Amino acid sequence: MEWLTAPFEVTFVQRALWGGILVSAICASAGTWVVLRGMAFLGDAMSHGLLPGVALAALLGGNLMVGAVVSAVVMTAGVTALGRTPRLSQDTGIGLLFVGMLSLGVIIVSRSQSFAVDLTGFLFGDVLAVRQQDLLVLAAALLAALVVSVLGHRAFLALAFDERKAHTLGLRPRLAHAVLLGLLGLAIVASFHIVGTLLVLGLLIAPPAAALPWARSVRGVMALAALFGATATFGGLLLSWHLSTAAGATVAALAVSLFFLSHMVSGLRDRRARRTPAPAPVLEVD
Repeated sequence: MEWLTAPFEVTFVQRALWGGILVSAICASAGTWVVLRGMAFLGDAMSHGLLPGVALAALLGGNLMVGAVVSAVVMTAGVTALGRTPRLSQDTGIGLLFVGMLSLGVIIVSRSQSFAVDLTGFLFGDVLAVRQQDLLVLAAALLAALVVSVLGHRAFLALAFDERKAHTLGLRPRLAHAVLLGLLGLAIVASFHIVGTLLVLGLLIAPPAAALPWARSVRGVMALAALFGATATFGGLLLSWHLSTAAGATVAALAVSLFFLSHMVSGLRDRRARRTPAPAPVLEVD
């Protein structure tokens, strides 16, 4: 069993594993709502929209995480504002912000001749470079995500299934949507260092989508998604070590593979269930 344990005897791989587990939990809390509400395009746009802040922070010698947070705030505010424009569909507004922020980022990058290595890490992640202080930041981000998820659970739930009902119940759906965007931004900012912005949807979308056929409640989806994300992190790091592949990309690829495996197995389960009729699992509103 040395092949299974040897990689994780190395300190930087241990930190990468813990970093991936923390990010998986953060992404599970935000990604579940993204999957339930069909907001994958928004998640993709926000992840790419981090580029201007990160590029500017790198050029000025600042903290990349701070730059990512600034961009996430700008994207969240922009999506929220454009979502209130009656003559503009939300997808159109998101697409325009996506292209605008990405273009601004490329312009900033083009002003530097030494940003290629940093840009590669930004796009594809560098999970093996996770430091001890990064783990502390991720732990704080997870705590914040859990607090927001618990406090906003009822409003998020109503918003996901019936926005008009949320308004009737006095749950302020616009504010809930803005807070949910903030939670999504938090997850993306926390994740880009692990798998990069091009692959962040692998941990944000794939684990909750893989958990959906097996869980009976939203909280169950989140818990199972966190488990799937942690499994993808462990397996991805293990495969990366033995196959000499890019660690972040391997983690993201394994997360997506778990999604396809989950739905293939659930499809076989449903076929058997049709032969012997039984109550189908229904996602409970908890």
